[in-house]
Amino acid sequence: MSIRTLSSREVYRNPWLRVREDHVERSNGAQGIYGVVEKDDCAVILPIEGDTVYLIEQFRYTVQERCLELPQGGWQRANVDPLELARGELREETGLAAASMTHLGTTWIAYGFARQKQHVYLATGLTHVGADPDPEEHDLVLRTASLAKFQEMMLDGTIRDTCTIAAWGLYRIWLERGQIPPARDSQD
Repeated sequence: MSIRTLSSREVYRNPWLRVREDHVERSNGAQGIYGVVEKDDCAVILPIEGDTVYLIEQFRYTVQERCLELPQGGWQRANVDPLELARGELREETGLAAASMTHLGTTWIAYGFARQKQHVYLATGLTHVGADPDPEEHDLVLRTASLAKFQEMMLDGTIRDTCTIAAWGLYRIWLERGQIPPARDSQD
């Protein structure tokens, strides 16, 4: 390892995240502080039906803007089954259930300062079953776009969410490899 942890202490905790401060020594002998945000795993879901993708519009406090993104989130508990989490977030935020969920990959979100994995799923065979948003998600608005328009929104800056853009990239690679949506749940 090029950085050794000398000591660690938790400096903040709430139901959604933990912040710790590590006293570290780098491979060149220099010591310093490294702040780490820890969050439980989450999921981002790419719900596609034909030429339509389902998106969520919501107010994001950190940037003080209403943002357009794929449905995504976590459940603030460790060791959640990623597929169960993805299905749950899809239902909570969009009111959709998927006949098929295909695992496209797993990414680290902002690993320069945060320790959080995000599981990326393609959802197909969609049925409206009714949304069940969390209390803090009261302002969610379900939007749709054609796949071409969705791609254009990422290029023109309408969509700037890196999780959404990364999910689209994994999906495009999956398509290029000649994959077709499976008839049942898939983890690979």
